Amino acid sequence: MFAIGKIPPKILEKLVMQPISEHMIARKEVVLRPNTGEDCSAVDFGDEICVMSTDPITGATKDVGYLAVQINCNDIYSSGAEPVGVLLTVLMPVGSTEGDLEDIMSGALCAAGELGVEILGGHTEVTDAVNRPVVSVSVLGKTRNRNLIATAGAQVGDDLVMTKFAGLEGTAIIAEEYSDWLGKFLDCEEFLEAKKLKEMLSVGRESEIAYAHGVNAMHDVTEGGVFGAVWEMAECSKVGVSLFIDEIPIKDITVKICKLTEINPFGLISSGSMIIATKDGAGLVAKLQEAGIPSAVIGVFTENRKIIVANGEEYYLTQPQSDELYRVRA
Repeated sequence: MFAIGKIPPKILEKLVMQPISEHMIARKEVVLRPNTGEDCSAVDFGDEICVMSTDPITGATKDVGYLAVQINCNDIYSSGAEPVGVLLTVLMPVGSTEGDLEDIMSGALCAAGELGVEILGGHTEVTDAVNRPVVSVSVLGKTRNRNLIATAGAQVGDDLVMTKFAGLEGTAIIAEEYSDWLGKFLDCEEFLEAKKLKEMLSVGRESEIAYAHGVNAMHDVTEGGVFGAVWEMAECSKVGVSLFIDEIPIKDITVKICKLTEINPFGLISSGSMIIATKDGAGLVAKLQEAGIPSAVIGVFTENRKIIVANGEEYYLTQPQSDELYRVRA
């Protein structure tokens, strides 16, 4: 029986990726195909390359329209591309109201406006197949000068750079979803700080800066948090990694909320943060910091082993499990 969250990589490879590969109709236009940890596919249309991705929002009940557009566009930004438009599939439970749909659409339109993308269409229905609103987004983007950056591009010796903060999106979600319970422990300023993290969800600006600087791979930090994203990039690139846990940027409010809810912030969904493989990590961090984007070198890609370095001790970085968001105790 599966746990809540992403399907484990080994099972995903066996039941999804391998059958796709074995029965694939390999069209010449397709230049980036499915792979564990690779969020996008890409099709060459001649003048430019079209980049595509899709994801649902399942771990939140509030702001789902806004979150859905933001996190899917982040996949496109992580490929060094520019999102152009999105298709929305909105599934609403029996008993939903016009107000519920209005909230979803207003959030989606707000995010689309912030990012400069167009809502191209989609599908909306009420169904007894869900017990809360589910919004799934498919996003289309285009590369810049036909330059496509894949998750699988990390090379041995590359620095591992991370932008913003661990647990960014998860902190905002928990603050919204468990506000009554957290009210016993957080003051008004702490609540506001946690919820305002939602304003940092786009990785568009750091994508542009990294692209101009020169990078080998980029990956947005979603389900599985920093640990999951780093494991996926290393696995996808067929390299090892040394992750320096003490260098991972994290906000005090995230640490506090994660302690209260008994979860690991480094395994918490962190949309708005990006990991980047580049030869010149210090130079990239300087450019990001100059643009007002917090960032740090948090590791280095190596020959084979995937390890976490903490207080001089080494631990294995294992494949991602269910996101910490689903383990919240409140």
